[in-house]
Amino acid sequence: MKNNVLIIGAGAVAHVTAHKCAQNNDIFGNICIASRRQSKCEDIIESIKRKNSLKDKTKKLNSKLINALDIPALVKLIQKTNSKIVINLGAAFINMSVLEACIETGATYMDTAIHEDPDKVCEDPPWYANYEWKRKDLCKEKGVTAILGVGFDPGVVNAYCALAVKHHFDKIDTIDIMDVNAGSHGKYFATNFDPEINFREFKKVWTWIDRNWVCKPVHTEKQVYDFPVVGKQPIYLTGHDELHSLSKNIDANSIRFWMGFSDHYINCFTVLKNIGLLSEIPVKTSEGIEVVPLKVVKACLPDPKSLAPNYTGKTCIGNLIKGQKDGKNKEIFIYNTCDHKECYNEVESQAISYTAGVPPAAAAILVAKGIWNPQTMVNVEELDPDPFIELLNKIGLPTEIIQIKPTAKS
Repeated sequence: MKNNVLIIGAGAVAHVTAHKCAQNNDIFGNICIASRRQSKCEDIIESIKRKNSLKDKTKKLNSKLINALDIPALVKLIQKTNSKIVINLGAAFINMSVLEACIETGATYMDTAIHEDPDKVCEDPPWYANYEWKRKDLCKEKGVTAILGVGFDPGVVNAYCALAVKHHFDKIDTIDIMDVNAGSHGKYFATNFDPEINFREFKKVWTWIDRNWVCKPVHTEKQVYDFPVVGKQPIYLTGHDELHSLSKNIDANSIRFWMGFSDHYINCFTVLKNIGLLSEIPVKTSEGIEVVPLKVVKACLPDPKSLAPNYTGKTCIGNLIKGQKDGKNKEIFIYNTCDHKECYNEVESQAISYTAGVPPAAAAILVAKGIWNPQTMVNVEELDPDPFIELLNKIGLPTEIIQIKPTAKS
């Protein structure tokens, strides 16, 4: 049976996933890219042709226009394209509608971020329980595979946790997920993925400490960590999607997420926030025009996809994990580094989008081959990490593991 793939969304991450699916389309069938802006889908197709990414040229690669909030239209599109795998890479606001369409049609569902309600910012944890997990029983009843958060973070970092449990630790104390971009895009100020989603993340910090949810102000806890390849980088404690499932599925005392921000980013962010330009609440101009400040800021900033041609430097994302093995303290750092320029040379992308876009293609390959076949809703850490990490090693995101001399408990 053909494993036709439907990719929802045409942003920077979808661009990478489409390239990677095209590079492996002998495993799939036809590939369709669908978005509310079909011209952006066609841009991706042109990029795939330009880079000669389509492996089996007898298979179709096309685009469709879709409003992903229209569930009946999504159902018709899945059926018309005979898609067995749907990769949702649109804005986080559409997750539930795409998931509902997959449940109705029996197609495999996957995404890279937690669902968000446009009117609710930084809801109380655990976020998955507020939306996705409410459909878990229905997925199981119908035998529908739904793989949540299968980008890099969330996604690969979740698999790193599962890998640590399976191979490296008898007991885990702390997991610190750390994400830094040591690259330069040459713009005065820009976000590496959707500005609206990016800024909504940083309203407050929900973190998992001593087996409890703790809420802290944003950008108030900082450390400098000496990363492989990219060296010493400032990172800030923040909340993030994967904490919400890892706190349930991984037995660890504390699980924290740290992200790298430059002083310049913090300054720009702080000014925008303090004058109200990061608000999702509509305001009226003196001319009586209603606008959403956050959407205005998004419209003024560069499209993350446009950053790719001139991006230089590298990213480093990994898990610093401390615990015990065979009665002895143990500490490891599991990580990936990615080069912006190399990503552009391969698929005309920057490394942030590349690290998020390759994993869903890898997951789709594992589903198509029947290696991952949960027939229910799962987060990545609930699946066998070995074939996922082995495949990522082959298609562009190699994993490295460093043994670190154990330090005091943190």
